[in-house]
Amino acid sequence: MIYWWRRSLAAQFIGFTLLALVVSQVLTFSISWDERTKALHTAMKSEFFSRCASVTRLMESVPEPLREQALLASETSYSRFWLSTEEPADANAWRARAATELTRPIENFIDLAGKYGLRPNPNAGRQLSKDVATANATETWATPPAVLWSQPQPAKFVYFGGHNGYGLTVKLDDGVWLNTAFYKADSDQWWGLKSITSLGMTALILSLIGVFIASRIARPLRRLAVSAEALGRGENLPPLPEEGPDDIRRTAEAFNRMQERLHRFVDDRTRMLAAIGHDLRTPLTSLRLRAEFVKDADIQQKMLSTIDELQSMTEAAISFARGESTAEETRAIELEALVGSICDDLADLGLPVEYIEGPKTTYRCRPDGLRRAVRNLAENAARYGGHAKVYIRHSATTIDIVVEDNGPGIPEGMREKVFAPFFRLEASRSRDTGGVGLGLSIARAIARQHGGDIQLTPNDPGLKAIISLPQEGHVQAPAKESRRKKRARSFKLAGQEG
Repeated sequence: MIYWWRRSLAAQFIGFTLLALVVSQVLTFSISWDERTKALHTAMKSEFFSRCASVTRLMESVPEPLREQALLASETSYSRFWLSTEEPADANAWRARAATELTRPIENFIDLAGKYGLRPNPNAGRQLSKDVATANATETWATPPAVLWSQPQPAKFVYFGGHNGYGLTVKLDDGVWLNTAFYKADSDQWWGLKSITSLGMTALILSLIGVFIASRIARPLRRLAVSAEALGRGENLPPLPEEGPDDIRRTAEAFNRMQERLHRFVDDRTRMLAAIGHDLRTPLTSLRLRAEFVKDADIQQKMLSTIDELQSMTEAAISFARGESTAEETRAIELEALVGSICDDLADLGLPVEYIEGPKTTYRCRPDGLRRAVRNLAENAARYGGHAKVYIRHSATTIDIVVEDNGPGIPEGMREKVFAPFFRLEASRSRDTGGVGLGLSIARAIARQHGGDIQLTPNDPGLKAIISLPQEGHVQAPAKESRRKKRARSFKLAGQEG
């Protein structure tokens, strides 16, 4: 439950909506229930005294032998009447008698609710608890106010059962006392079946509306998140649909403008780098011609060597720019087949490269660029570390291509510097042993274009280069295949299918 609450916008939206519903219902009940209770008690007390006055007048008008029958005919589910020859003096004793009388069944009572299986009358045929007779034990008889009792006969009033029961005894003209007991349990709670059903139906309707609204909000956000992740991995995406409410539409428009600006910025920088590299060829050619006229052979050789180095760096920059300007399509490939075929090719060239087979992984990437990055790292490990061991491993958030060697490693303070363009640890400046210093720069640029990165860590002994790719590009794991001769074919077929 906590997982869904934290990760689901719909769950949070529905939760807060239902919380607002419950809080509003509680506040409404708190404000209105007290007034409602007072109004109900006032109405019941008014009805009680009105019926007592009517029965009193009836008793004064009917002959004495018919009084008992008249009282039985006047009784209701909530009221009982009886006559006594002596004045009730003890209020608690009268309450006990009233509780007994209220349990007496009514003659000729027809319980339709019980007959049809409906909710029965809570006061019909019930056994009252002792609290009904003892709840008001400290209260004595009181004279009812004139506004409630306007008859000439003297009367006494008492509460019982809290304030749900009323008792009245009236002295008739012939000295007989008419006793009236009324009790109605406060069973109409706000949390009854009807209110709970109403609240449940309201909550269900609000939940359905909340799911609909939250899905309309979350769907564009999920689409935006997927597009942003794909853009971070360097994929060329179609523009997001610019539709929906103003806020969502403006967000999609802003993302599309950002994507367009990023692509334009990268393209401009790439073209500028290619133009600079191309324009350097002319002065380098001019310098080479002039160096031919230098008479000192030693100085001439040094000048030509420097020019050749500049020429190599320029050609490497142009090659890098051309590779960047070529928009390679992102597609799904078998990552294990790609890395394994690279290692096989290097091993066929005589380099000490070993590939350790791992789980099959289908990954969305630009295979030519990723091939170039893995090849650079494997070649460096084989040439400078003596032996390269390559394998793929999975973590919770990344898929790592690990290249290990047993060489001298790189000092900790130099591990970031080696990624700078044209930086070389090899001090001889020989192109045969140190290259031009763009290999690691290109490899890191390719990894970051895929949304990942390259880290260099100690291998004890040696160095470990790790290309970390985000798990978002992981599609599925194809069927297992371990034969070396099928790696290149598997990689080629998977690239064509993607």
